[in-house]
Amino acid sequence: MVLTISAPAAGSASPSPQRPASFLQCAACHSVDPGRNGVGPSLAGVAGRKAASLPTFNYSAALKNSGLTWDAASLDRWLTSPQRTVPGTKMPFAGIPDPAKRKEVVDYLMTLK
Repeated sequence: MVLTISAPAAGSASPSPQRPASFLQCAACHSVDPGRNGVGPSLAGVAGRKAASLPTFNYSAALKNSGLTWDAASLDRWLTSPQRTVPGTKMPFAGIPDPAKRKEVVDYLMTLK
């Protein structure tokens, strides 16, 4: 299911018109606005970015040392189970078990500039 947003969502000045409803659980902690961190780091420009590389966010040592670069495959693995993907991460999220919903989120994240 895709949620169409016609006005900016709370906490986001530039919503994507194709933000999936399955992203709402992510939006509780993450902004999609550049430079605007929440409980989690901004997801703006996440595609192609080295994990734990935003200088304005305090990441776990585990994520800093993970060697991950965010692409569709690594995001899919991460969103399946962050703790299994990077043991010791401080992200308190169990994951998105439904592959279709996870794909919606990954596809959306890959569009963020």
